[in-house]
Amino acid sequence: MSATLAPVTAQGGDALPELTRDELVRYSRHLLLPEVGVEGQRKLKAARVLLVGAGGLGSPAALYLAAAGVGTLGIVDFDRVDVTNLHRQLLHGTHDVGRTKLASAIDRLRAVNPHVVVEPHELRLSAANALDLVGQYDLVVDGTDNFQTRYLVNDACVLTGRPNVYGSIFRFDGQVSVFCTADGPCYRCVYREPPPAGLVPTCSEGGVLGILPGIVGILQATEAIKLILGIGEPLIGRLNLVDSLGARQRSVKIRRDPTCPACGTRELQSLIDYDAFCGIGTPTAEAPVLEITPRELAERLDRRDDLLLLDVREPHEHAIARIPGARLIPLGTFAEAIDALDRGRDIVIHCRSGVRSANAVRQLQAAGVTRVWNLAGGILRWADDVDPTVARY
Repeated sequence: MSATLAPVTAQGGDALPELTRDELVRYSRHLLLPEVGVEGQRKLKAARVLLVGAGGLGSPAALYLAAAGVGTLGIVDFDRVDVTNLHRQLLHGTHDVGRTKLASAIDRLRAVNPHVVVEPHELRLSAANALDLVGQYDLVVDGTDNFQTRYLVNDACVLTGRPNVYGSIFRFDGQVSVFCTADGPCYRCVYREPPPAGLVPTCSEGGVLGILPGIVGILQATEAIKLILGIGEPLIGRLNLVDSLGARQRSVKIRRDPTCPACGTRELQSLIDYDAFCGIGTPTAEAPVLEITPRELAERLDRRDDLLLLDVREPHEHAIARIPGARLIPLGTFAEAIDALDRGRDIVIHCRSGVRSANAVRQLQAAGVTRVWNLAGGILRWADDVDPTVARY
């Protein structure tokens, strides 16, 4: 399937921008390619690409799009550089820890290519601002790591008519596709509904091979350049699956769903509450999950209260950081262990951030256990509030 991106023109006019002498030299290896040439390089210079996220996927995509001479890169991010980012987010270095990712990205990209204009957007993308922001660019490269923002980006691209170069990663596997073109499917055609909240762990919970986002992000940058130049066969109507352990890639065909509310029936006419759509913070009829703060738990442990402290993370997480006295029961085996638990004791459950442990609390509540608490904020908050020697991961 051929590229469907409308021809890129200079802002405010029909003519493509000219290349300076320095640019002619810098991009000389591009210019030797018949598929690119001077006109193609001028298209790249005229292009405006929005990267959503300056993390694992956004890092390689931004670096290679800047190096290729894409004229304007908009970057949306509101996070700060953490040391745990550095094994995969190569926009940032050790000296950037604590800085905003946007500030770090601007410095790095200017060093890569001073001809590229970087437009920072230090904000949380939301239903209130996404249409205006996406509409300022020719296409979007989605480097997000949560379902609510993926659906938001998809719907904003459908409503504004902008291609969405999608990528996702988890542990050793990745996905890449081009959504929201004139003839191809959108993200909702493939994933109509999000999974239940907390069911699919994030990279911060499940881990990711540091090299994997480099592979997937570079594939995203490649797709963006193909769309801008109108060359090759973009991943429209195809989902590229990356298996880094097996050193394999394969593409599966995907089709536009005529019943898709976004690009099919077009019943989706405006952006929605994506937290609610993905079940984030949505009230339920279930019994409330009682919480205990890390400081409250520490006081009870110091008093040697008779309580059962359970850790529902995975064994490799328990090996990285642990609360003394916690018994490890991974969430995947938790249901099988419920009957053996001592119901005569107060039970406190923790995980990394509090999501998985809340799931375990609800399982106990469903089994009739009432004296059970979730550790608010998980072991991350424990490290912040009680024991700074515990590793944050």
